[in-house]
Amino acid sequence: GEMGAFQKNNLESNLNYLRIAHENSVSSESVIRDADMAEEMATFTRNQIMMEASTSMLAQANQNSMTVLKLIG
Repeated sequence: GEMGAFQKNNLESNLNYLRIAHENSVSSESVIRDADMAEEMATFTRNQIMMEASTSMLAQANQNSMTVLKLIG
């Protein structure tokens, strides 16, 4: 009887520990995913700004070329 109760308490304690460890792992994974998502959004935004700036510079360069051609022609 007493040994069985001890083993039962020990198993319950181990089970609770494993449940908490699992919850901590899930929580940690969520934090990592959130951090990765924030980093990816920052990278995406930076790349989008660079692309828009490049497009603007190209349009401006084309406009300058057209102005020069008008002056020459």
